[in-house]
Amino acid sequence: MHSPDELPVWRSLLYVPVNVEKFVERAHTRGADVIQLDLEDAVPPGEKARARTLVEKNAARVRQGGADVVVRINQPLALAVRDVEHAVGPDVDGLAITKADGASHIRLLDELVTELEIKRGMVVGHTRFITMIETPDAFSRIDEIPRASPRVVAMNIGGEDFALNCDMQPDEDVLLHPKQRMIIAARGAGVMPLGFIGTVADFSDWDKFATMVKRSRRFGFDGAGCIHPGQVKIVNAEYSPSESEVAFARKVIEMNLEYAAQGRGSFQIDGKMIDIPIVVRAEKLLRRHEKIRMREAKTLAAAG
Repeated sequence: MHSPDELPVWRSLLYVPVNVEKFVERAHTRGADVIQLDLEDAVPPGEKARARTLVEKNAARVRQGGADVVVRINQPLALAVRDVEHAVGPDVDGLAITKADGASHIRLLDELVTELEIKRGMVVGHTRFITMIETPDAFSRIDEIPRASPRVVAMNIGGEDFALNCDMQPDEDVLLHPKQRMIIAARGAGVMPLGFIGTVADFSDWDKFATMVKRSRRFGFDGAGCIHPGQVKIVNAEYSPSESEVAFARKVIEMNLEYAAQGRGSFQIDGKMIDIPIVVRAEKLLRRHEKIRMREAKTLAAAG
């Protein structure tokens, strides 16, 4: 189980088809925390073999703006193994494991990745995993999947595929329960819950999208995939503590120290009772704020 300080800052994960040059060439300018090079749904079956050969070169290109790089691999296992063999390298920070089946599935891929890291002179554990829950069978094992390997740092529900496999519509209210269940499972395993309460597919109204992302953060999501570059800035902003939240958290910490010196464990700020859970929440928010600030400084340094 990871401590929060061990997890990366992955607010926005921009999907980029690895075989589409016009998207790859500008990916590093989009401001995403992660560029997610896609070998799965964005690549037709006849192109997958060629697409794999582009991963190493394009991973180095898209990370030049300071982003981390994740490669979304295919399922079934025969395709996944070939994808992993081309993806593991110093310029790839993680793999998004589609249609995660269970703990044994994750452990098999962990074993393969470990062998490749050793063979390629890399630090064992360099390659992180995002586990994607996309079937009702996998959902029944949602607690064991993120605990199967220390490489797992994040988990999400693949909404469209999950809804398809459950014969349900991929609507916000229909997917609310499974997504909330995933958030709880992720937190229990010490990994990041990724996604939105609503759909990522609708980017016709940016104000509506921003409202949906803001609501999603309230449910506990730490980051989410973006299918359009215009979504990145909104997701980064809404999945970061606001200036007012940071100011309030600092006030809570400061006043808690003052009242603790007087032997008091609770106090009021602007008519609101402050006690231990609110102090701990403030501490967590400030730690996340600092990690995001460091992430953005790294991005600025890379761009400059």
